[in-house]
Amino acid sequence: MKTILIDDEPLARSLLAELLEDEKDIEIVASCNDGFEGLKAIQEHQPDLIFLDIQMPKITGFELLELLENPPKVIFTTAYDEYALKAFEVNALDYLLKPLSTERLKKALDKVRNQITGGTETATDVRQLQLPEQSQRIVVKDGGHIKIIPLPDVMYIEAADDYVKVTTADKYFLKHQRMAHFEAQLPSHQFVRVHRSYIVNVQHIHKVELYEKESYCVILRNNVKIPVSRTGYAKLKAVLGI
Repeated sequence: MKTILIDDEPLARSLLAELLEDEKDIEIVASCNDGFEGLKAIQEHQPDLIFLDIQMPKITGFELLELLENPPKVIFTTAYDEYALKAFEVNALDYLLKPLSTERLKKALDKVRNQITGGTETATDVRQLQLPEQSQRIVVKDGGHIKIIPLPDVMYIEAADDYVKVTTADKYFLKHQRMAHFEAQLPSHQFVRVHRSYIVNVQHIHKVELYEKESYCVILRNNVKIPVSRTGYAKLKAVLGI
């Protein structure tokens, strides 16, 4: 299995590499210091497995996974609290709690091997996981670069087949994610799903007006018009207090 180690602690990567030396079916093809390096290495090597730290500078391990259309198998390495560990267990993912142990590593690898040989997948898309600090930003790919967009800069999000368009005042960015993910994760007092294809940042709404009989639209501060469904209008009224 082609394997990549992604962790901002060199000592942790070194220890993990040492523990993996006896695993004959593991080939470490890259060792990365942060999520930016990790993304480039994954795109270059197309690994079968990554060992991924969660809390790293620049972008988190979860945000890195959000940028991948087809994530490889993942074993998280973490010193995070019980909240994260319970999330992994519920979603049939695996993790190694720092400091790493040989016994726990072997169990995690056996789980991955069984998934690969048995053709089974994890119960939940790993890209759905999120740390609390991610709730104030969206990470996207912009050409060959990674861009971190603060939530106040997001004007609206629009469905686009298997992607969404995250639109700011300057441009839009495509992200391989579902609308339901953003509806669940974004602050409900700030972002409202006004239509099955649109989520709007209420801070950018200029006015709400009647479009047709019993049909409304919102006009944003840049004069973009967004359709509002009947259900979306009820949600919007509740948030805006109208």
